[in-house]
Amino acid sequence: MKKILITRRLLRSCEDKAGKIFDAKFNSNDELHSQEKLIKLSEGCDGILSALTDKLDAATINKLPESIKILSNFAVGFGNIDLEAAKKRNIIVTNTPDVLTDATAEIGILLILGACRRAPEGIEAAKESNWKWSADYLIGKQLTGTRLGILGMGRIGQKIAKIAKSLGMIIHYHNRSKLSNDKENGATYHKDLKSLMSVSDVLSVCCPATKETTNLINKQTLEYLPTGAVVTNVARGDIVDDEALIKALNSRKVYAVGLDVYQGEPNLNPGYLKHKSAFILPHLGSASKQTRTAMGNLAIDNIDEFFKTGSCKNKVN
Repeated sequence: MKKILITRRLLRSCEDKAGKIFDAKFNSNDELHSQEKLIKLSEGCDGILSALTDKLDAATINKLPESIKILSNFAVGFGNIDLEAAKKRNIIVTNTPDVLTDATAEIGILLILGACRRAPEGIEAAKESNWKWSADYLIGKQLTGTRLGILGMGRIGQKIAKIAKSLGMIIHYHNRSKLSNDKENGATYHKDLKSLMSVSDVLSVCCPATKETTNLINKQTLEYLPTGAVVTNVARGDIVDDEALIKALNSRKVYAVGLDVYQGEPNLNPGYLKHKSAFILPHLGSASKQTRTAMGNLAIDNIDEFFKTGSCKNKVN
């Protein structure tokens, strides 16, 4: 029986499954392991079921035991893992695509609605129970007829587009390549970021976090947006330059933001906390029981498939 380290606590059904297939080391307290402790705990293990909170950089991967052959990431993203370092050590890296598309897209739509319809201010007023209705009270932006620019038209971007279209939004997108007509579903393709942002009344960031996309939304690119645009991010915090976005909020270049991910999370930039036009959530993209169960099971299946066949369909390196 192969031995694996599971770095964070999973849902009970997933841990029960892992325990039946592997000799599994669990994290019953769900503590965030330091890199040193993770290396130590992995001794004698054949694989690691990791989380986005685990920083598996080159220095850490190079110190992992020779027995480690797979890093199965409990996420669709894998920006926490140095793929080149893993490849040099002949360690394969896998992720959990597809299963979190719907849940994350739902949060993407929630961010758009919350930011456009001034949900943070409305929630605060409702809690204080002292609001006074008037014809112009907390007027926000209606989605009907609004142009939605989707940066990264992968599975999640396409699902957001589908829901947003049903709400009457007009869909534009920028991707590394143009989609087929059936996947495009009437959306307008833009070859470059400037072109997309110039027509985005609402910008939804859905692209992967890579070296090329780090701080892609910055002081310069934010200027491409129409004045009064809304910016939402359901992808990764590293894609957005927080200081630039907060300055755009303060200057009213950007009307509001809807964010579920942040640089340095959970320690997000305090500028967002001070701003009434910031609709912020604590990284809830995949946070449904159905999705987290599916993610855990897939991460386990990836390891099982690898040790049975020597490969895995969800390999990313």
